[in-house]
Amino acid sequence: MANIQLKNVKKSFGAINVIKGVDLDIRKGEFMVFVGPSGCGKSTLLRLIAGLEDITSGELLFDGKVVNALAPSERGIAMVFQSYALYPHMTVYDNMAFGLKLQGEGKDDIKTRVTKAADMLQIGQYLDRLPKQLSGGQRQRVAIGRAIVRDPKVFLFDEPLSNLDAALRVATRLEIAKLHHTMGKATMVYVTHDQVEAMTLADRICVLRDGLVEQVGTPLELYEKPANMFVAGFIGSPKMNFFNGAIAGEYKASTIGVRSEHLEFVKKDGWSGKVIHSEKMGSDTYVFVEAGGKEPVIVRETGTSKHDVDDKVQIAPMKGMVHRFNEQGLAI
Repeated sequence: MANIQLKNVKKSFGAINVIKGVDLDIRKGEFMVFVGPSGCGKSTLLRLIAGLEDITSGELLFDGKVVNALAPSERGIAMVFQSYALYPHMTVYDNMAFGLKLQGEGKDDIKTRVTKAADMLQIGQYLDRLPKQLSGGQRQRVAIGRAIVRDPKVFLFDEPLSNLDAALRVATRLEIAKLHHTMGKATMVYVTHDQVEAMTLADRICVLRDGLVEQVGTPLELYEKPANMFVAGFIGSPKMNFFNGAIAGEYKASTIGVRSEHLEFVKKDGWSGKVIHSEKMGSDTYVFVEAGGKEPVIVRETGTSKHDVDDKVQIAPMKGMVHRFNEQGLAI
């Protein structure tokens, strides 16, 4: 495992500044997830850690040693790509063994390591197959297995589940979580645009926007104590409801935020609105209420909602569940 430190790391492509000064400490054995909207710089940051892109300025350290000039092969990292990046003419076994063969490892050692990794990922029965004979989820597990056999100090994952359908994403996400528990010594850095993946996998999450770090913390820290409106709106599904004007003024704030599960329907002394839509999910119902703002307010109810479209309703936040923000969008 390795401790990774980024000290004022910047990356420019010509006149375009993509990473604008990132300071971050990724602890040994930690599962760190980078999240943020498209174009925020999360994949670029991962490629800087991998050595696939040169750092424009700042320092990248592995266990206290500056590695800016080190080649990717010398950093003790293994990367799993979104596109799998498997050799189509090689069997699963040969794909997983290829890196070890290049390192000059013995045949018996290679066989032991490949077999162990394949068993861990439940792909042992596919070792003689070509990638084209596998499903997307199986190919991704082969790509993960290829990384495991190298026994790296750092695993880097670049949106590894984005090419999979919903059911496969859940199953493969579980495999990655189990992998982290099984290989507790390895530091893992994972990039995704899916904040559900981030919430379920991460020890800590780094939220990025426009090449800068907005907040770093555990999933629950970010969910319960967002540092600003951007983090509050990005973390959580559905996203936090925001209120301005007189409603926010009641709480001595420029804007307040309330999560859908912290709003309830009341008979009086609430905020007036009209039901415009309901999403019945089985265990929960999301009720969309037009309450005079730019976007409808989403209220989560347990089970099946008793409210119909066009019903006049009143809603109110639960006590102590209001997030307050100032004019700059910072939590207060």
